[in-house]
Amino acid sequence: MPAAPFPRAPYAEDPSLSKGRRFFEPQSATRTPFARDRDRIIHNSAFRRLKEKTQVFVAHEGDHFRTRLTHTLEVAQIARSLATALGLDSDLAETIALAHDLGHPPFGHAGEDELAEQMKPYGGFDHNVQTFRVVTELEERYPDFVGLNLTWETLEGVIKHNGPVVSKLAKPSWRAIAEYDADYPLRLDTWASAEAQVAALADDIAYNNHDVDDGVQAGIFRLNDLLDVPLIGPILAGVQAERPDLSHGITRLEAVRRMIGAMVQDVMAETKRRAASAGVETAEDVRGMDHALVAFSVDMAEDLARLRAFLHARMYRHWRVNRSRSQARRILAEMFGLFMREPDVLPSEWFNRSQNRDEAGRARLVCDYIAGMTDRFAIEEHKKLFNLEIWN
Repeated sequence: MPAAPFPRAPYAEDPSLSKGRRFFEPQSATRTPFARDRDRIIHNSAFRRLKEKTQVFVAHEGDHFRTRLTHTLEVAQIARSLATALGLDSDLAETIALAHDLGHPPFGHAGEDELAEQMKPYGGFDHNVQTFRVVTELEERYPDFVGLNLTWETLEGVIKHNGPVVSKLAKPSWRAIAEYDADYPLRLDTWASAEAQVAALADDIAYNNHDVDDGVQAGIFRLNDLLDVPLIGPILAGVQAERPDLSHGITRLEAVRRMIGAMVQDVMAETKRRAASAGVETAEDVRGMDHALVAFSVDMAEDLARLRAFLHARMYRHWRVNRSRSQARRILAEMFGLFMREPDVLPSEWFNRSQNRDEAGRARLVCDYIAGMTDRFAIEEHKKLFNLEIWN
């Protein structure tokens, strides 16, 4: 017998009341505006490239580790499930989740750090801003506009799912957002929809759990090393006590599954508590709050901070990960420098676009080219440019 449907929350976004798109398009006969946005994200080239971009481990290091694509799909699944259970618009939550990492460069945070370093004299680099530029400018798939022409609600969620961003507009790296907002205001001083906040929390749930899973699989730390870590430790101990017959691998997967469930239940309870306490009745009430509506409880937030501290010490700064970070940064730094000195070694399309640009404009173009690379493509491109044994 199917489960009863979850009642719609009064503060859920209503696709029939969407503020629309920057460039007018007739409504789809078969999809809501938010579902149409989701499909546009799935079909764009930046989304496909996520399949070979790093989460923690470089994409060629193993087929079982997360990439940006598998991570994104896991975030989207959690976001959709959580939004449904909270009575929110699951299409919008899923859409924002699918889009949230489109601007990440190759090699994860190492790649972002290196591009930020190289772009310091030219306006900086921020992966959230790059994601926004991907969906509003860099993707060219339609005859009448650049970008994907997503709904106002999706764009709002893409750029401020973690909260108001008006304080960031003075940063050079946020200039593109300030310019876009001047022509098409996104109310950057408010919180985004509850659906966008769900996408942000789904990201936290996914990466904390799956970095635990990947770290154990990679041999960076042992499963039993987690027994003293809050949240995962008691859950793992419970699995081991209840089912001592399980294999090491199934024990790990069961503990991670239960931890995801515990985090989801915590977000649901805390969100409902906050909604009732603040008397939230409309989507606009969500935007007008002085704090997030969708959130972890205080106890869960503290436990997660200690889990992240463990992962930072034992995984993100492990010597094997440090080596990959070092290699990745050198690859991107050397390519960036070469493309700036000799733009004629860029592919013809990119070289032609670099003409008649000042130095800062050329740097942004080079940055866009590199940021769009997959891990594998960046490694191969670097070999072709710097390995004298490879000629082409």
